[in-house]
Amino acid sequence: MSAHTHESNTKRIWTVFGILSVLTIVEVALGIFKPDFLFHTKAGFWILHLSLLNWIFIILTIVKAYYIMWAFMHLEGEKKGFVWTIAGTMVFLIIYMTLLILDEGQYVYDVYNSPVAGYRWIF
Repeated sequence: MSAHTHESNTKRIWTVFGILSVLTIVEVALGIFKPDFLFHTKAGFWILHLSLLNWIFIILTIVKAYYIMWAFMHLEGEKKGFVWTIAGTMVFLIIYMTLLILDEGQYVYDVYNSPVAGYRWIF
């Protein structure tokens, strides 16, 4: 019989904690200080005409979500097709949700800034 030894994952857990903490600290710092060169610079097209700061938040959120899946759902040991099935679905849903939120946010902004906003609900 072969002896099975249990390997400690303490180092890996602290590494994941450190990486996610750094990404979160960067997000919070950018959210608090809002550097003008990132906040007032527009990038993108159509509905995605956002400031660079918003793009950084979206990208960091996707990176954090992928890394959480990679580390805590143990995807690093799975086959590439299975990983892409899960990661691709996640990326698609995050992009879809982001587009919906941006579209609805723009609509609400337009309604509240419209000169006839008070007369919108006529039955």
